[in-house]
Amino acid sequence: MNWLLAPLSHGFMLEALAVGTLVAVTCALLSCFIVLKGWSLMGDAISHAILPGVVLAWLIGLPLAIGAFAAGLVCAIGSGMVKTHSRVKEDTAMGVVFTGMFALGLLMISQITSDLHLSHILFGNILGIEREDLIQTLVIGGVALVLIGVMWRDLQLFCFDPGHARSIGINVSRLRLILLVVLSASIVAGVQAVGVILVVALLITPGCIGYLLTDRFSRMTAIAMGSAALSNIVGIFISYHANASTAGSIVLVLSGLFVLALVLAPRHGLLALGRARRRALAASASEPT
Repeated sequence: MNWLLAPLSHGFMLEALAVGTLVAVTCALLSCFIVLKGWSLMGDAISHAILPGVVLAWLIGLPLAIGAFAAGLVCAIGSGMVKTHSRVKEDTAMGVVFTGMFALGLLMISQITSDLHLSHILFGNILGIEREDLIQTLVIGGVALVLIGVMWRDLQLFCFDPGHARSIGINVSRLRLILLVVLSASIVAGVQAVGVILVVALLITPGCIGYLLTDRFSRMTAIAMGSAALSNIVGIFISYHANASTAGSIVLVLSGLFVLALVLAPRHGLLALGRARRRALAASASEPT
């Protein structure tokens, strides 16, 4: 019992659990749309592409979140423009744009003398998050959740059947932009607290877990948010007691849940698919020739 209660006696642990859970739930909810839309690389791309925006914002004295958000939108919209106006496919365009922007950010950091540490951007500092960043993360995460709730049905239709959405008069281009804006904002909120690596994991893995375990979108979102929140809480406790990387601990727990879903999912897991394959082979073998 002391293993559970001891960390809760520290204020920084309570703050980490609160902000981490909000980031996890927001990113997990977005991950369901991203997985269904086939945009898994988009979250990875934007997470890395914000680096030059962060450096530029620091140089001119703006809040880092503004620079990160602007750079994320540049990456998302730029990738779409490359895909639209060339024969390059969208995933390839994203790969080219985000690696170029990330490299630009690395170059900019190497040429300036500052207290802007790359490790904080990559791994975050959830156990030592500043009060200003905490408030900013809570506000951005809360606004992102509200926007997703307001646009819930339209975003579902956009991900499942954009052709039908267009045929009934829904502005698909506007929905795409809204989803990209919410995605960029959520990444900015998450990176300040938990870092790029954990944000990428939270934007992909929870949606994959839900997708393996159910065929209903409502259940998929519930499973995704639950698995992300659970991984955040368990990972933070593990990192506290083992004196290990917080982001690494959370990602490992989340990856473990994915492996369990991959193997044990009742309809789409490896064991279930193996049983179905064996039954099909037995049925075909018993048929008269």
